[in-house]
Amino acid sequence: MARPGISAEHLRPLRPVTIVAGALVAIWFAWSGWQQHQDDSRREGIAVARDDAVNTIAASLANERKLLDRQLSNPELQAALAAGDLGRAGNLLTQGWPGAKSGVVLRPDLELAYGELPKGGYGRLVALEAAIAHDKPVAWIVRDSSGDHLSLAAPVRMPVAVGSPAALPAAADGTVVAASTAAPGAAPVVADPAATDPASPGPTATGAGAVASAPTEPEATPTAVATVQLPLSRVTDGLNAVDIGDDVYLALRQSSASVIERGDTALSGAAEALAAKVPDSDLRVAAAVPDVSGGPFGLGAYACYGIAFLFAMLTLVTLRPPSQLRRAGAEREEHHEPSSGQTLTESLQALPPEVPAAPVYEVKEARTAAPVAIDRSIFRAYDIRGVVGQSLDAGVAELIGHAIGSLMHEKGLQDIVVGRDGRLSGPVLVESLIAGLLKAGRHVIDIGQAPTPLIYFGAYHLRAGSCVSVTGSHNPPDYNGFKIVVGGETLSGDAIVDLYSRIAEDRLYLASMQGSLEMRDIAEDYVQRVSADVQIDRPLKVVIDAGNGVAGDLAPRVLAAIGAEVTPLYCDVDGNFPNHHPDPSDPHNLTDLIRMVERLDADLGVAFDGDGDRLGVVTRDGQNIFPDRLLMLFAADVLERNPGAMIIYDVKCTGRLPGQILRHGGSPLMWKTGHSLIKAKMRETDAELAGEMSGHFFFKERWYGFDDGIYAAARLLEILAARPQSPSETLNALPDGVATAEIKVAAPGDDPHAFVDRFVAAASFPGARLSTIDGLRVDFPDGWGLVRASNTTPVLVLRFDGDSREALLRIQDEFRGQLLAIEPGLSLPF
Repeated sequence: MARPGISAEHLRPLRPVTIVAGALVAIWFAWSGWQQHQDDSRREGIAVARDDAVNTIAASLANERKLLDRQLSNPELQAALAAGDLGRAGNLLTQGWPGAKSGVVLRPDLELAYGELPKGGYGRLVALEAAIAHDKPVAWIVRDSSGDHLSLAAPVRMPVAVGSPAALPAAADGTVVAASTAAPGAAPVVADPAATDPASPGPTATGAGAVASAPTEPEATPTAVATVQLPLSRVTDGLNAVDIGDDVYLALRQSSASVIERGDTALSGAAEALAAKVPDSDLRVAAAVPDVSGGPFGLGAYACYGIAFLFAMLTLVTLRPPSQLRRAGAEREEHHEPSSGQTLTESLQALPPEVPAAPVYEVKEARTAAPVAIDRSIFRAYDIRGVVGQSLDAGVAELIGHAIGSLMHEKGLQDIVVGRDGRLSGPVLVESLIAGLLKAGRHVIDIGQAPTPLIYFGAYHLRAGSCVSVTGSHNPPDYNGFKIVVGGETLSGDAIVDLYSRIAEDRLYLASMQGSLEMRDIAEDYVQRVSADVQIDRPLKVVIDAGNGVAGDLAPRVLAAIGAEVTPLYCDVDGNFPNHHPDPSDPHNLTDLIRMVERLDADLGVAFDGDGDRLGVVTRDGQNIFPDRLLMLFAADVLERNPGAMIIYDVKCTGRLPGQILRHGGSPLMWKTGHSLIKAKMRETDAELAGEMSGHFFFKERWYGFDDGIYAAARLLEILAARPQSPSETLNALPDGVATAEIKVAAPGDDPHAFVDRFVAAASFPGARLSTIDGLRVDFPDGWGLVRASNTTPVLVLRFDGDSREALLRIQDEFRGQLLAIEPGLSLPF
């Protein structure tokens, strides 16, 4: 008797479907395997092209350095220097050097160059200063009115007895004749409309890459400094010569600027992951290939090929004619052979169920929300901030999400990254925010609990361009809010007000179909990205105080990854902030960190605010290094590679900061306080670096230009580890005076802006310089004072700084008298 089972007749109706399904699955896996092979081939090819370009550029720079040494050692040029004829020396500098032009030789005091400002341009001046400061030849790429070019500058040395500066003859006006005047046709190093405008904030030089070379006659005294201009092709030919396809990307980059790009420029945002540095320079060749996801179920190429082969064989078996199946079945029945295995249907059912490559969740139909009252006051100057349960709740969050989604719809933007800090109200607000975004039909990528810098990073890394961080930042536990980026622009001012107007006027876009929601974890991507950019030269022992904020998980991982020995303090995330308030700008919150650094004999202590975008620093000897002093250190480091770069600081920073920036060849600019306002000014001025007294630091050089306390800590360790002094010695050596921390005073009537307006109108400080960029800052010859309105809490923010204790107390007394004259009941803690 035959064993019951599925006969060929039963299979007949399923046979065409099975054949088609098996063939499609085989093709799918085969295609996935082929795509991954193609991706591997592209990556190998672009890596070879990148390395070829790096080697060619490095060889070209080395050759130009040799030519520069040859020109400077030319006996005729040395004779011109000995005779004090710097104009002739400049002309001789380019003779016999193919492509070289605009040779200039000046005295090391650069008096002539300074005297030509602003007409002469700041770029040439800071380049010459860099060569003198580093006492070696340097090379950098500069943009002027004629385009980009490669410039070299170097100190010129001669024996003191022959060519000391005192022996150089001067013109009638006391200046030395130089090539810049003797050769009228010589082009300046940087010629930009801003450089000729006396009101301009400074130069617009495009970065710098120092290229070292052994100085001539190290025992001699430098008597002049020389610079020469070369065609940009000296460095771009190496990139243009390599063979690449149109589906990959290759670029020569300096600082944050791409000098030349090849291939698919749409891939430029991800090119730093495959970047390689040009040796002995600050140039790098960045590369990228199209993002090819892994095979189904995460399988590699060979596994995909194997499964494709299996399904192809199954399909071929199914193609056997039914008569053969009946004959085979009859033979088995005649010989009473037991079944040798599963039927085809059973085999198909036994295969793993199909799953999506990324977890995409089905979104339920949006609920009909009851009318929600919106408090206009939560829409602040540079973000949205309110008290949960009073001015902020789930209904408000959903309307804000709907308004953001509507703005994105108008701009043609689809993807947005969202995340939250560790506050207890975060999950509910994020859920409601996402509901509003989905109503507008947006694709939401939820990265969960994350520091604000990680959410900003996600907007770049996931190529969304938009993001929202649900965070109360450094404010008390009952506060929460939204930091918003749409299309790469941090919303502030009128753009924030427009969100309120959309809600109030019911100008909200309702999509015909709900948007989609995806969950991602990108923390490890961030760790890898930072550690690929920063590695410290020697291990430093660091204590990290996250104040129970959301940076407590990520910051220790990042600093350990760059080579630091990390001890965590209050790094468990707790939205109640049980140990101290997560605000490193208040010295009282750093007490435990100072004690821990002293107890462990650590090199340094770093602290973060509630969402990780602000940084505080203490030294081994218990000194609190205020952020404006840290900005001096960051600026000096950035300007080494980017002479002439714009450095922005807010009105709360010390008056010693602009002088430090100028001394290191930079262009300082004071601006309003506020992370979104600073970022907008950075885009406007193409600044390489910015910082605020509150501890926000914005690195455009080597990073993305957003405020990131964790990355700033990594850059700080990089600088400190590269110096022979201890971190405490380096930090304590930064220029300092007698200054207060930020002083926060409750505003009368809970309206700080109205009070500051009254103070500005009534204030009188004879002999001082007044600035109303943001509140009222008064600069005296020996110090300064500031009163401004906080944009996040109802308080006045004051700060004072003096060259001496006496100057500080005098300035405070002047402010106290005028403040109390306006509001006698004001409680002033000074």
